[in-house]
Amino acid sequence: MSLLPLSRLAFGVGAILCAPAFLTVASAQDLEPIPEIERRLPPAGGIELPGDLKSSLEARIAEYEDRIWEIDQKSHAADVGVLVKAVDLAVRLGEFYKENEIPLAEEMLNLADERYKEIDEKETHSWTSQRGLIVRGYQSSIDESYQPYGLEVPENLDLTKPVPLLVWLHGRGDKTTNLHFLKGCMRKSQALGGFVKDQEKCIILHPFGRQCVGWKHAGEIDVFEAIEAVKRDYKIDADRIALAGFSMGGAGAWHIGAHYPDQFCMVHAGAGFAETKEYNKLTPENYPAPYVQTLWKLYDVPFYTRNFLNVPLLAYSGSDDKQKQAADLMERELAKVGHDLTHVIGEGMGHKYNQESIDKIWSALLSAWEKGRTQTPSKIEWQTPTLRYSGHSWLELTSLDQHWESSTASAQWDKNEQKLTVDLENVSAFEVGGHGIGDLSNLSVVVNGQTLEAASPGFALDALSLKREENQWKWGEPTGLRKRPGIQGPIDDAFMSHFVVVPPDSEVKSPKLARWVDFERWHFTSRWEALMRGKAIEYSAGDLDSGDIETANLILWGDPKSNAMIAEIIDQLPIEWNEKEFTFRGKTYSCAEHVPGFIFPNPLNPKRYVVINSGLTFREGHDGTNSQQNPKLPDWAVIGLDELPDKNSPGRIVDAGFFDESWK
Repeated sequence: MSLLPLSRLAFGVGAILCAPAFLTVASAQDLEPIPEIERRLPPAGGIELPGDLKSSLEARIAEYEDRIWEIDQKSHAADVGVLVKAVDLAVRLGEFYKENEIPLAEEMLNLADERYKEIDEKETHSWTSQRGLIVRGYQSSIDESYQPYGLEVPENLDLTKPVPLLVWLHGRGDKTTNLHFLKGCMRKSQALGGFVKDQEKCIILHPFGRQCVGWKHAGEIDVFEAIEAVKRDYKIDADRIALAGFSMGGAGAWHIGAHYPDQFCMVHAGAGFAETKEYNKLTPENYPAPYVQTLWKLYDVPFYTRNFLNVPLLAYSGSDDKQKQAADLMERELAKVGHDLTHVIGEGMGHKYNQESIDKIWSALLSAWEKGRTQTPSKIEWQTPTLRYSGHSWLELTSLDQHWESSTASAQWDKNEQKLTVDLENVSAFEVGGHGIGDLSNLSVVVNGQTLEAASPGFALDALSLKREENQWKWGEPTGLRKRPGIQGPIDDAFMSHFVVVPPDSEVKSPKLARWVDFERWHFTSRWEALMRGKAIEYSAGDLDSGDIETANLILWGDPKSNAMIAEIIDQLPIEWNEKEFTFRGKTYSCAEHVPGFIFPNPLNPKRYVVINSGLTFREGHDGTNSQQNPKLPDWAVIGLDELPDKNSPGRIVDAGFFDESWK
């Protein structure tokens, strides 16, 4: 299979936002088209570019398709790609909001020209040793797109030795697209309200996080990929990385800090929401479907409260800020597990910092950097409702009794006695190892009161696996198809790692299904570009190769007659499906009026997913607040075609639910 030029993948040059049309039949074309859904994020700009300028910009962007391809194998091509991509998106998607923003386009392309010339002609690049405010980029593992980030590198910081890193998560900005984000990162210090612009203690990283998705979904993964990108060019002390953010960034710090506390030496959450129900003032009469309420648990921080016992945590709120609600709620939740939250309150402040509060926060950061992260903690407390967030440091939960119920682990490591004590709830398998824990030979493991001895095999044991069978703990891993870390659903989980869209390769016979598949596939790919600031990679079933099966989640559209990949694996999926009807979970539905959508381990490679007939399940109607940008469909759904897709749903949800722990 020949890959598309990375520039096409990264920039999205082409007609991805054109009206949907694909392999339909004549009768489908006779149906009324599905109305286009108005884009909420980012909003359309009202500024039209002069015709000659637009033509000039488009020509320069097009020229970079070949240029990026030529330098792609050289280091730092992404530092050029993010600049061109920012202009490309702004021009094609109409993302100019003020007249004075127009010169930014040429400014970014001129900087791209300067960098391209250095990459093309030199082995070293001036901007990698630049101090002050810098804009950079990396290539996402999810969609191969170029994603931007900003850096603040102090003039006098000694970069010959490992230095601390402050990861600063920005707040919501509906119009802060790639172009505007890069401008902000180039113009002024923004971390901690700009109060620390003269600091000399750390490098500050500004991830983009896909602009405005609350640091969820691909935006969450971007945080860690941006950190790794910085590590490639700077000596970053991995034990002195702190996470902080404000407003939407504070919300991101809450949930990322709760999900990944072993990655940071401190977490600071400033004035950001922490859950869905209370923040949105929802009451039982306006609750969504039960499965949507269950899916709140993916990002709602109270379901991960105990995890903050593993990392220093500091919250900030203005005394007059309504977003103080989140820190107050978390203070109550943390008190339930014996933790006294450090909560700095800016007296008389609304939704912003003051100098007195920053002084306290900065002092806490300095102390955290001085102490550093504990690589091999002697005690771990863990809480999760899903194996998407499966453990901390040397402890990983690998199987649950039931997803979306609280699973807890309390683990105590006694190195002198070579003894590990673990108390578990709703956990049926776990692993221990790595993170400096050393040789596990002759280890005594006490699990819920039962003792097991790890006899020495004559060589060093770097990991141990335990599972519960018939109420007894034993050595070994669970067998058979089971939900496990990274393969546990729901549908949206497939878009948090590398994926490839596979459209129908022949006609969809059912007119309504043909219309629906055309629209929903187009809606997903166009929404991915506008909202997720990337471009969904798309191959036909015939162009897929063993590398795609090995590395990618496959997003399959159509039915077994129209999509060769669905046909190849249909006998191993939990559905019976022919041209007229499909039977799913014991019920039979007409193909003329219904479509199945679900996620499942790929039968050709159970380490990756297949998704049938679904993209992201949160839609434009959920973009008004980042707190609602949660998954809206579980592992599976049956969609009625008698209602057209709209801003809230892909159609009428006839039924929906979760597979069990064995994917049944």
